[in-house]
Amino acid sequence: MDKTLQKNLTAFLETFLTEERKFLLHKVLENRTRHITVVVEDLYQTQNISAVMRSCECVGIQDVHIVEGENDFQIHKAIAMGADKWLTIKHYQKENAPMLTCIKELKAKGYSIVATLPDDNSHFLDELPLEKPVAFLFGTELSGLSKAAIDAADQTVKIPMYGFTNSFNISNSVAIIVSQCVEKLRRNSSINWQLTENEKNDLLFDWVQKSINKPELLIKRYLEELG
Repeated sequence: MDKTLQKNLTAFLETFLTEERKFLLHKVLENRTRHITVVVEDLYQTQNISAVMRSCECVGIQDVHIVEGENDFQIHKAIAMGADKWLTIKHYQKENAPMLTCIKELKAKGYSIVATLPDDNSHFLDELPLEKPVAFLFGTELSGLSKAAIDAADQTVKIPMYGFTNSFNISNSVAIIVSQCVEKLRRNSSINWQLTENEKNDLLFDWVQKSINKPELLIKRYLEELG
């Protein structure tokens, strides 16, 4: 769609929103980032997948990559709390090597691929540089990341742990890592972590439609009046 037409349509659709809703959409948009993204590999518990999406949405991460393997992707609505509605979710389904396909695409976009791996050779989070966009890889509940994913990563990180157990639940791991890194990112004024204007405009157009009833009818009416 022509960008000027898109902006005009967005402005038209915003007239059907309350001032409070418009303010919230723009406020959230200004805090969205694609500088950090999350990749989850073959999770099977719907509550974990949904909690991951909820955590990402809460801290302002826009993109979540779902790599399917043996398990199909499903959302637990009660836990996601509508987070999936506002995220950009990309699926990599059960074709050959879906995780490697995902990693290849992210590397082509300039991401550093960081596997989460609780072993002695992994760096701690506070040692991780964020000047370059980062994609965090998280593995399945029982066995963690596949060897192929670990081998394809640029580096590995771990969360400090001082108890008898040696790993967090997957959803807790995501929440800890992304919240800590996003806050570190926001404190670094030299990193341009926000979305581009085009990205903001595209998301706003999408979000406004999701905030009103039957937006397709309003768009049709606007275009008909436009001639």
